[in-house]
Amino acid sequence: IWTDWIDVSYPNSSDKNSGDYETFENILMKNPLWVCAKAENISCRAEKFPDIPIADLGQKVECNVNTGLICNNSDQHIGGTIPMPSCLNYEISVCCIPNIPECLPTTTVSTTTAPPSSTTSTVS
Repeated sequence: IWTDWIDVSYPNSSDKNSGDYETFENILMKNPLWVCAKAENISCRAEKFPDIPIADLGQKVECNVNTGLICNNSDQHIGGTIPMPSCLNYEISVCCIPNIPECLPTTTVSTTTAPPSSTTSTVS
């Protein structure tokens, strides 16, 4: 199930030690009812530039299913598409397995496979 766009952190452009942190940890702190047992996929975008891939914005941003999104102001440089040395405000959408009983596996299925058989033909 894909979530709506999530934005729980906002970068402080005047603080070099700030950034934008749309991490799963921050999402849970701001929204303890957020239910995601396991992130399967993630989509990240800049709030003000939703149609531009983040790779084309010229900012150093980490976006992955293990942590969420991390953007540090200290990693940004003036130049490129964004003429400021701070993070844009990003938002994420996560495709996840919900942490509700109906969606969690209740049984384990094991399978076994037989070794491959071989045949030999003789042509005379």
